[in-house]
Amino acid sequence: MNYWKYYMNEKTENAGAAARIRERLHAMPRPSAEEDGRLLRTVTGQITAPDEAFRREALAHWDSRCKPLGGFGDLETMVARLAGIRRTAKPVCTRRAIVIFGADNGVVAEGVSQTGSEVTAQVLRNMGDGITSVCRMSEIVRADVIPVNIGTCSEIRHPGVINCPVRAGTGNIAREPAMSRGECLRGVETGIRLAAACAEEGYDLLIAGEMGIGNTTTSAALASALFETDPALVTGRGAGLSDEGLERKIRAIQKALMIHRAADAAEDPIGLCARIGGLDIAGMTGLFLGGAAYRLPVWMDGVVSGIAACLAAMLCPGACAYFFATHNSAEPASAMIFERLGLSPVLDAHMHLGEGTGAAAVLPLLDLALHMYDTLPGFDQGKVKPYRHLSKETDIV
Repeated sequence: MNYWKYYMNEKTENAGAAARIRERLHAMPRPSAEEDGRLLRTVTGQITAPDEAFRREALAHWDSRCKPLGGFGDLETMVARLAGIRRTAKPVCTRRAIVIFGADNGVVAEGVSQTGSEVTAQVLRNMGDGITSVCRMSEIVRADVIPVNIGTCSEIRHPGVINCPVRAGTGNIAREPAMSRGECLRGVETGIRLAAACAEEGYDLLIAGEMGIGNTTTSAALASALFETDPALVTGRGAGLSDEGLERKIRAIQKALMIHRAADAAEDPIGLCARIGGLDIAGMTGLFLGGAAYRLPVWMDGVVSGIAACLAAMLCPGACAYFFATHNSAEPASAMIFERLGLSPVLDAHMHLGEGTGAAAVLPLLDLALHMYDTLPGFDQGKVKPYRHLSKETDIV
């Protein structure tokens, strides 16, 4: 595939993409409340490991190109993993969906954010209009942005936004559970259904993004519980809190962990998310699992989507083979997330914007890697003596 021609000629149609995914969602059967969890159980049972033979074949192909062995570093690993996931030695990745889960969080009432919850719905509308940061980036990186209202406080009527709210915002975790277990399951299964719709539409890569005022508080609360660490060590300033605001945020998390006995639920990802999480996190958890079931690579963005990936890996450890770390967020829990998942990011730009922007920034690196993989000549054509592995440490692994 000529990725240069692809960059010059392809156009993104975000509004049209959202409409097509909406139609596919509407065509799917709607589970009843009594069936909560059935889709999750079915999907996790369908997830199989990527094909190791294709991964190794891709690594061997890299080694046969006229360049130093492993010279492209993590980019070679990225392409090889993609080959295993897509079950082909010639992976192509030209149809990419950035699925943005928008939801409000009741903990905003504790003064943990600069802005009010009304901003969540407005930013989703702006995404529908194609004017947010990730939408502008999508024009360059050739990806479709699919905004999803999974639980905003206010109603959204916009042709470019998919509406499938589980409830109108979550409870204030510093005083009550975020949601019921059934609502959390419906959030996860909404993400699974979105992954299925994207697979049916022909996408070959998914990015899990989010938009939700207060969600760096819920993600920090989950990180503190999952990693058994002091909230102060995993809580950042989000969209720019003052010192006083950061202290309020940490206190709210401490209170939530105590009230809901989060440590007791650390081995129950659904129960934990229901107590102190958010619907955006539940939706992304489902997207990670659904992507794995449909043999699609799913890219993490920042800490909020990273926590969703951790929950997904708890629900189905094998799904983690389909997850990719893209960038090292400026939020403090990043390193713990990567360590838990055994993944390494390829970009460190101190980003903390959300919306899937950090992951979107890595797409050109993937395109570069695929272009090199497809077009670099072999050693014979380059008239260079082939390099060979001289130690076990550099053998293909």
